Amino acid sequence: MTLTAQYPAAGGRPLAGGVRPSGELPSVHALLVCADLPGLALSAEHGQLTGHGLEGFYRSGRRLLSRCHLRVAGREPVAVQGRLVSAFRARFVGVVRLPAGPGPDPEISVERLRHAGGTERIVLRSSAGRVVRLRVEIGLGTDLADLGAVAAGRSGPELPASVHASGMRWSAAGAQAVVTADPPPEDAVASAGLLRWEIELLPGASHTIELRIRAERGARPLAKTGTGPFSEAAAEGDDPRVRELLRTSLDDLRALLMRDPRNPADVYLAAGVPWRCGLAPAEALWAARMTLPLGTRLAATTLRTLARTQLPGPGPDQGRLPGPLRDAGPHLPPSCTGVEATLAFPVVLAEARRWGLAEQDLEELLPVAERCLLWLRRAADDDGCLDERGTGGPRRSETQAHAHRAAVLGADLLAECGRPGAEGWREWAGRLRRTFQEDFWIDDRAGGRPAAARTAGGRVVPHLGGSAAHLLDTGLLGAGRQAPGLLDRVQTEQVARLLGGPAMDSGWGLRSLGAKENGHNPFGHRGGAVRVHETAVAVAGLAAAGYEREAAALLRGVLDAAGAFGNRLPEMYAGEQRTADSFPVPHPAACRPAAVAAAAGVHLLTTLAGIRPDAPAGTVALCPVRSAPLGAVQLSGLRVAGEPFAVRISRLGLGMVEEATGTLQLGG
Repeated sequence: MTLTAQYPAAGGRPLAGGVRPSGELPSVHALLVCADLPGLALSAEHGQLTGHGLEGFYRSGRRLLSRCHLRVAGREPVAVQGRLVSAFRARFVGVVRLPAGPGPDPEISVERLRHAGGTERIVLRSSAGRVVRLRVEIGLGTDLADLGAVAAGRSGPELPASVHASGMRWSAAGAQAVVTADPPPEDAVASAGLLRWEIELLPGASHTIELRIRAERGARPLAKTGTGPFSEAAAEGDDPRVRELLRTSLDDLRALLMRDPRNPADVYLAAGVPWRCGLAPAEALWAARMTLPLGTRLAATTLRTLARTQLPGPGPDQGRLPGPLRDAGPHLPPSCTGVEATLAFPVVLAEARRWGLAEQDLEELLPVAERCLLWLRRAADDDGCLDERGTGGPRRSETQAHAHRAAVLGADLLAECGRPGAEGWREWAGRLRRTFQEDFWIDDRAGGRPAAARTAGGRVVPHLGGSAAHLLDTGLLGAGRQAPGLLDRVQTEQVARLLGGPAMDSGWGLRSLGAKENGHNPFGHRGGAVRVHETAVAVAGLAAAGYEREAAALLRGVLDAAGAFGNRLPEMYAGEQRTADSFPVPHPAACRPAAVAAAAGVHLLTTLAGIRPDAPAGTVALCPVRSAPLGAVQLSGLRVAGEPFAVRISRLGLGMVEEATGTLQLGG
């Protein structure tokens, strides 16, 4: 599915890779969203597909069915429950009261099991003490509209249907959709899109009708059986929520898997449903990095997919990965996700090697990482700083953190693989650290803060936001060591204090812009909302730096918020201050499921164990969160060096390896 809609850029400009919606994106937080990409099913809780709004079955971004309206005995079932069974399926339950019934209790129940892959099973069950004869009617319709057009409110009227085999068929502009029914209907009325059955139910009996929705031609589906690129990980602990958070996160990750059309053996994670079901380079790499404890296969296939997009030379963009622009909040122009992805590529490769990436994958991908680093060297200024596009734009602190991490981990990767240039990159990183100290740290009477950016004219942009968490996320080196960062010890302590303070910690997670900053909006994508993956980055960075109190508070906030979202974390939600009687407020247009949010669920839980492997050296270190904020936790079914790995953290914060390959030595 192509990228159909993005958050609008500053100034209202459409973002690269998307389409401009006519007005705001419609609300999705109240819909039940089933995803089995490239298939989607979006439904209201009552279960009827009415043809209104975003409801319908989609395949590769096209709505194959917008109306699926069920009537039993001339009545619409009374909806009593609608809920997700998994990331792929939703279950709707309704009841029907028959006119000749003996009392007020319904005698017929109706269950609808809807799967994002394009099936719906309708089961009618009778509790009547007599034979019941029912007319069952299903009204079908579609506009075959693109999701972007549906979101913009310009999907058009329903198309005329034709009777086809045991169902209906629609065609428009080269696109076709077919719905077939089993058992076949006794009557089909094309003008009304109506299928009709006359059924007889004995006492206690049931009757099943199954609909199959398909495109005449469609993208090759990804088999979602088994574990795919992920291990069968599980979590148990004193806090029962850890089990459900990990289970749901894995479920969502599997639902978002997509194939690279140029090489179907390689998979990656789509950014999120329903607006961003295509490849978003930075998000795909972040999600692959945060799920390394589940195995390195996703990292390898994501890196290979992005390697095919790397820009060739000659020219200033040689070696860069392309990517669209995205909103950067109220104080800065849009940022280029391609720059972030280019800087993340060598980082993910270096860390995947620590977790046990296969040697053949490393050999294939190392030249791509070297070209990413060469682009960085050409794009950066003499003092080591990198502006947003290498063209004199603002210098963002977040971008400097990404660049520094790429240089330090890239140097480590080059040295251990016997490639030249490692020492030069270490010197370059040292220059960037000195420049950052001089140009990006703002001293004040409150202890100082990192600048959000410096403009091309040298003006400091002082606003404090969640992106400061990236200054603490330094990366994994050999022997379980954390890479050096841009901040010194005193500055690290101050950033930890700021991120843990009430202006940044909403009680439900980290705000993307502090509550006291000009332009703060609790619903702003980078203007005050809680971005889940940024909170996970902060938790991991704070814990690694030894600031466990601040890390634990953010962790517990997100875990509490997850419960309000059925443990399916959205990409963001409102950064409103938590009170004793409040609940987290959804963002109406947030993707859910979202790759970085689902991966953040994994990252938050594995951070508790502080697993720091060095597969090439045959060692693994444990640096658990000593305060054990969730009590005892056991993580099993992880992967280190390609083999099963399990770890337990006690209530005293002590880490114990319970399963590992015999070649690993415990260190750290």
